[in-house]
Amino acid sequence: MELDQYFEHANGRGMLATADSFGKVDIALYGRPHFIAKDTVAFIMADRLSHTNLKSNPSAAYLFMENSDAFVGKRLFLSKIKEEENSDLIDVLRKKHHYVPKHENDTESKYLVYFKIVKVLPLVGSGA
Repeated sequence: MELDQYFEHANGRGMLATADSFGKVDIALYGRPHFIAKDTVAFIMADRLSHTNLKSNPSAAYLFMENSDAFVGKRLFLSKIKEEENSDLIDVLRKKHHYVPKHENDTESKYLVYFKIVKVLPLVGSGA
């Protein structure tokens, strides 16, 4: 199964880990990655710690754990390639994935942050 199809159908939770330029790590709950191309994903971000960390360190890791009694899921190792502020594509992606629409009083900037997928591993093990 292709990776984009896996994320389209698997049920679970995801977490994005980032670190600043000094190596101080943060981890936050994140929705599924939006597949832009076979090796490119994007996440919608507010201007919080994960987004701030990516300004000085483009590396990130995304962990997805399926709702299962077994330890099943994926780990994506990522490298930031670009971002767009308040992109029209954000609303398109939200509607496609049934997210709650943006509230009219929400004036906070949103960022569509694009990543190259550097490596994919299963949730547990080396994948060998």
